Amino acid sequence: MKNNLLMDFTVNKETSTVHVKREFNADLSAVWSAWTEQEILDQWWAPAPWKSRTKSMEFKEGGRRLYAMVGPEGEEHWALADFTSISPKTNFKWLDAFCDSEGNINTEFPRSDWDVTFSEQGTSTFVNVVIKHDKLSDLEMTIQMGFKEGFTIALEGLDSIFASR
Repeated sequence: MKNNLLMDFTVNKETSTVHVKREFNADLSAVWSAWTEQEILDQWWAPAPWKSRTKSMEFKEGGRRLYAMVGPEGEEHWALADFTSISPKTNFKWLDAFCDSEGNINTEFPRSDWDVTFSEQGTSTFVNVVIKHDKLSDLEMTIQMGFKEGFTIALEGLDSIFASR
């Protein structure tokens, strides 16, 4: 198994965009499933020791995923993904937002536009994530909240899932 998997996290302040390119030691089908099936998402989407718990998910254009990040003390932070585009096994897009447990968007926090592309090269699958924010202050708020560290830990959790297969 490869230990030196690519992880590139770049912030572009001029375009208010985060670019994450990540390599996984798994085939495209397995990686796609891990990003699109709630049973697998809930195993890795939150940074440990936090857990992801999906309340509802309909993975289709116009569908949505409503989920909580649940902390070690039981605290919950709810989020919503509104799926805007799906090209099976190659790309999907969603609008991300913080919300309450019923999916009512919290307008005190910025929404972001996620564009996730998958490609297979040899025994690896590469996931290219582009997260666009409306303005620089939204991007800066997200980074300040620990997005880079949290997302990195979550992606390492996905590595663990593939390693155990």
